[in-house]
Parts: sequence; C-alpha cells; structure tokens
Amino acid sequence: MANSALVIRPIISKADRKRFVDLPFRLYKDDPNWIPPLKGEALGLITPAKNGWFSHAEAQLFLAERDGKVVGRISAHIDTLALTMSPAQGFGPGCGQFGLLDAEDGIVARALIEAAEGWLRHKGMTRVLGPISMSVWEEPGLLVDGYDHPPTIMMGHAKPEYRDWIENAGYKRVKELLTYELDITLPFPPLLQRIIASGEKNPRIRIREVDKTRFDEEAAIILAILNDAWSDNWGFVPLTPPEIKDVGVKLKPIVFNDLIRIAEVDGRPVAFMITLPDLNEAIAPLKGNLLPFGWAKLLLWLRKPKVKTMRVPLMGVLKELQSSRMASQLAFMMIEYIKRASVANYGATRGEIGWILEDNQGMRSIADAIGCDVNKRYWIYEKTL
Repeated sequence: MANSALVIRPIISKADRKRFVDLPFRLYKDDPNWIPPLKGEALGLITPAKNGWFSHAEAQLFLAERDGKVVGRISAHIDTLALTMSPAQGFGPGCGQFGLLDAEDGIVARALIEAAEGWLRHKGMTRVLGPISMSVWEEPGLLVDGYDHPPTIMMGHAKPEYRDWIENAGYKRVKELLTYELDITLPFPPLLQRIIASGEKNPRIRIREVDKTRFDEEAAIILAILNDAWSDNWGFVPLTPPEIKDVGVKLKPIVFNDLIRIAEVDGRPVAFMITLPDLNEAIAPLKGNLLPFGWAKLLLWLRKPKVKTMRVPLMGVLKELQSSRMASQLAFMMIEYIKRASVANYGATRGEIGWILEDNQGMRSIADAIGCDVNKRYWIYEKTL
C-alpha cells in the first residue's frame, strides 16, 4: 500500500457492515447538503438477505483502516444480468462495477479502487464501470456538478475531490446523467397548454391515477411499459421479481394515487409517470436514526406529506409510440396533472426530473419544453482492467 499504516480489508462480519454504513456520517458531518440515510435502509442495501438485487449479483465490500480507524470504503460487484447485455448498452460480458466509494483522502481512495479492481479481475472481469451503488436502479454515477443543494430521494451526493481521485486512477467518463428542476407553481407556455387541451378533447386518451389498493396489479402494468420503453437505453438491466418486491416494500409508503399516472390510448396502457414526494426532506432531521422518536415523526409525515420538492424518477412510453407527437402529448398531460396535484395537495413548489441520460434527446426535449434547467450532473466512468 502507498501508506504502511493503511490496511484495506474485505468486510467479514455484521459489525463490519455497521462500520461501512457509519463512515459517511463522519466524513460528511460538516456538509450541509448531505442527507443522512436511514441506517436500517443503508444496511439493507448491502445485506444479501434484504436486497433482491443479490438474487442475480454478488459483491465484495472493503474497508480502509488506519490504526484501527475506518477511513474509507468501497464495493466491488458483478451483476450477472448486466453481463448478458449488449456492450453497446454499457455493460456486457466481462464488465464489473464499483460503488459506495467514500474516503478521507486520495491515497485511501486509490488503494480502495485498486482493491475493488483486484477482486473484479480475480473474478474474470476485464472492464469496470463506476461508481454504481449498487444497482443501476439505485444511485448510479458520481456527482460532478450541483454540490450546492441537497439531493432528492434516491439520488447520490459526493465530495468534489472524488472526481479527481477517480480520474487519477485511470478512469474516463463514459456517460453523463442529468437531473432537471423547475418551478411547478408557474403555468406552462401557451403552446403546451394548447397541446394538453387538445389531448383532453381526444376521446382515445385517458390519463388516470393509479389505485394503491391494487398495488401489485398497477405495478405490473408500469413494469411492462418500463421494460419495453427502456430496453434499448444505455445501462438498462431488467428488474427481477425479488427486486420488484423489495422496491414495492420500500416505496409503497410514499406512493400516492394522484402522483402516479398511467396514460391509456384506446383503453390500452401505453405510458406512465411516477412522482415521489422528496422523502429526504423528512429524514434529514433524523440523522439516520428512527429511534427514539424518529419513527413517530416519519409516520406522521407519511400520513399527509408537505414538501417543497417532488421528484420524477421514472417516465416511460412504449417504443412503438416513441418519437411520435402522441408520446409528447401524453407526457405533457401527465406532467401537468401531477404538477397540479403536487401544488394543491402537498404544497410543493419545485419539481425535479431525472436522472436522464445525456443522449436521451426525447426526454431532454420534454424537459426543455416545460422550462426545466439542469441542476445536477452525475458521471459514470469506465476503465479497462
């Protein structure tokens, strides 16, 4: 190692997992824009029995220590479904990943990255993408722009120096992910209002709320559209039943009928839009702990959330309609209806859409049309092993 006092070791116990989760609480304690995750959720992410992603993936977590003090962490992982994807879509045969990188300094970061690469190389991987923590459906990419405000639910945060540390280890940017923000209290431009009004007069179109009492059925409809709509996207890996089950358990408490819409054409579901109240606003004061009174505060918030920000993590339209006028019209209609509900029923004033791939011109055009501005940029890096 570059420093004789520095030890990089794989985690071997439940206590190590706790140390892994606890480290960011020390490293980011003076960062006003870092949101402390609930420690139980963070532990669940890295525990195979509690994360359905491990049904098709394996991971090795590493800790960096100096004189017994934890000074860094990283994950190295292999997603067997990602290995079957086309290399043109980002992953493919021989492609492993790293993620959950945090370190006190550049020496620690370099040693951790080398340890992750060594594990991946031992497993036969020839290329690595990162940071991806840990599934591409969770928190992909390194924050490289937008450090000055907190992330929304399920988006990552990082220290500015991480970018140099990763690039100094030989990594090159392969993809940029964008998030967009907008003032949802403002009306859309007249042209979009006319497009929405035209859709409302079209008897073929129905924009409906989801029915949370039929959660599994509605989730299946959305998943079918998602897997078709996103199947050609860079980084796409289909969600599996164990993952869907876990995501459902995690997100069901913040699913509200008026914030999730399904678009039907001639009675057939063809598009959807999921919007979530920004849970980060509620958990930030809890400092990662539900005890002794955090659970009660969170439960009270969940009954009737009042938030500043709504996040749109997912939208999709069937491939057969993509690039059509109908697709844009459905998107504008869903955004407008959810925008209205967000302001009227939750007191929201701000929306965030993303992440969006830099080359997803369809979604970027929609974001531009409704008056969004890019507020955060995340990069995914690549290196040949």
